[in-house]
Amino acid sequence: MFVRLLVLFAIISFSSSEVVSIYDVLRSHGLPMGLLPKGVKEYTFDDSGKFEVHLDQACNAKFENELHYDRNVSGTLTYGRIGGLSGISAQDLFLWFSVKEIRVDIPSSGLIYFDVGVVSKQFSLSTFETPRDCLAVKLPDLANGRVIASAVSKVIASSTAFKGAV
Repeated sequence: MFVRLLVLFAIISFSSSEVVSIYDVLRSHGLPMGLLPKGVKEYTFDDSGKFEVHLDQACNAKFENELHYDRNVSGTLTYGRIGGLSGISAQDLFLWFSVKEIRVDIPSSGLIYFDVGVVSKQFSLSTFETPRDCLAVKLPDLANGRVIASAVSKVIASSTAFKGAV
């Protein structure tokens, strides 16, 4: 009888200690699991919502636009939002912009927003339902695009500030 209870306890303990993936964490926070590329195995997540994902290599995934993932992606998860994001860039009009925040304001709207600091761009939430394959990239090309995008962002921000002062 004691052996049966011990085996039963071991089975219950084993099944309750299933590994939770980062994709499960995203879903439990009201976000689609396709925000991160396919195959993420290593990540940390703490009680305050801070997370860090470690990829084997920097890579790009194709959606409506192309997303670049650095080897390390980090941010803070709250329900429907990733704030303080680093390690993800989005390409638009041949320029790369660092994504600062990703949010789903109203899940029933079917929209997800990517904030790059100066502007936000909306996408269909269904686009990010499943993780995409991520292909390795050459970093020098991406770095040049980021420098240009950063300069464009600064010009736009300063012209907006100037218009507000008039």
